Amino acid sequence: MLTEIRWHGRGGQGAVTAAELTAYASVIRGLYAIAFPEFGAERRGAPVTAYNRISTKVIYDRSPIENPDIVVILDPSMVNLETVRGLKEGGYVVVNTVKKDPELKAIFGERYRVAYVNATAIAMEVFRLPIVNTAMIAALAAATGVVDLDSILEAVRARFSARVASLNEQVIRRAYELTEVM
Repeated sequence: MLTEIRWHGRGGQGAVTAAELTAYASVIRGLYAIAFPEFGAERRGAPVTAYNRISTKVIYDRSPIENPDIVVILDPSMVNLETVRGLKEGGYVVVNTVKKDPELKAIFGERYRVAYVNATAIAMEVFRLPIVNTAMIAALAAATGVVDLDSILEAVRARFSARVASLNEQVIRRAYELTEVM
């Protein structure tokens, strides 16, 4: 089993950290995983792409992922067909958006399975900042099962201080519950 994930966001939203936490949560589950970023201009707000490979076998390939199984879109302004370029037929698109089924179907059609959550609203409610990475990891888990809730929470507790981990736990649980799959 090999699952390839491509994360799209903007600098400051936490796409790289999301990929790292997803890899760590996968390792906690007993899998092999890697996370690596690809940057354009390194500044807040600039497009950022990060990648995960998760497998039952050792992973040697560190090349950018052209044909992912899953695309996760952290920034609502990036919800378009170009962002999902190369996504395998029947793959998942996990989206941070306020759009609903008909609007997302109009964008992505029937080729992909689409999951969505308003991660920005959840992050603003808890953090008072639009840092959506952990909400989107929860949406990824809810939609695909590629990582599980307990492993995500364990990874977050290992990475952050108790206070920050507690806030992230609130975000994760809420996003997990509110994620909808079309």
